[in-house]
Amino acid sequence: MDAGESEIRVEKPATALRRGWTTGACATAATKAALTALLTGDFPDPVEITLPKGERPAFALAREVIAEDHAMAGIIKDAGDDPDVTHGALVMATVRRLPEGAGIVFRAGAGVGTVTLAGLPVPVGEPAINPVPRGMMSEVVTELCEAHGVAADIEIEIAIENGAELALQTWNPRLGIVGGLSVLGTTGIVHPFSCAAWIHSIHRGIDVARAEGYVHVLGATGSTSEKTAQGFYNLSDAACLDMGDFAGGLLKYLRVHPVERLTIAGGFAKLTKLAQGALDLHSGRSQVDMAWLAEQAGELGGSAELKYRILAANTALEVLEMTRLEGIDLPAAIAVKARAVALETLRGAPVTVDVMVTDRSGKLIAHAE
Repeated sequence: MDAGESEIRVEKPATALRRGWTTGACATAATKAALTALLTGDFPDPVEITLPKGERPAFALAREVIAEDHAMAGIIKDAGDDPDVTHGALVMATVRRLPEGAGIVFRAGAGVGTVTLAGLPVPVGEPAINPVPRGMMSEVVTELCEAHGVAADIEIEIAIENGAELALQTWNPRLGIVGGLSVLGTTGIVHPFSCAAWIHSIHRGIDVARAEGYVHVLGATGSTSEKTAQGFYNLSDAACLDMGDFAGGLLKYLRVHPVERLTIAGGFAKLTKLAQGALDLHSGRSQVDMAWLAEQAGELGGSAELKYRILAANTALEVLEMTRLEGIDLPAAIAVKARAVALETLRGAPVTVDVMVTDRSGKLIAHAE
């Protein structure tokens, strides 16, 4: 249930691909439209929402239904030029009033999966709706209910037309998400996944940083880790390169066009892949090797039983929690090994490297300098 979350800051080439909106953003807009109709009798169309970074896109409604006890709004997902299996899918939100004190409750409608295995950012048995979209929808519901003087006791059911079929083209079945797709997104924005265009923009970012005289640049796998590392070093936006999954594209260009210092920041799973030697960190082209992680835990004093549980783990997040409980500082080892891979890829270029590992909330959990 990961999603691309990086924000390209450098000027894109003239042929830059069109960005789109995440499933989470569409679900939030549909929720706002449906609840507005339930409370007022009218659907706002288009419906405007505020994304985590302050942008305010508006979405046209593709479907609307209102009844005495519920309302539903549907939005066609536009993923821009990203080859996303959910592009063009109808994302629907149905809202209902609940008894006093029930709070905000999420339900998986048709085409939205349910979590059945541990290690994902939502508990087993819950709809596969990631924390950021949940937060966005909860905020919309809370604001609307306050504005209309009613308690925020609301059920939100998210459905995706043909989602069960589309999910077979994703990693969801392997992750134990059954019945449909996940509702994803950290920024609300889908960035088009063109390898050449993305790597080109990384190169241009390095060029700009060098031209501006920056001696320290940051390459992060996503916006959460970027924010942590940028704040840690008080770096300007221009020093932040949109590395995303392309660690190799960043390091190989710096090999020929060096800067004095590079910080690489990312989540535990992405940097585990780098530590394993992968230079393309995208989930479709590299995977976390549980046997390798079990070996690392063993070298740090982990028990045979812990190694066995790591081998059976579903996700890197699950491994991280296992090792934390046993006092094994696996992130520190990952940071050191990821730094070694980065230095090896730089092949002696005069670049000082440090690696920062963050958790999902952005907390720094390891730093190899």
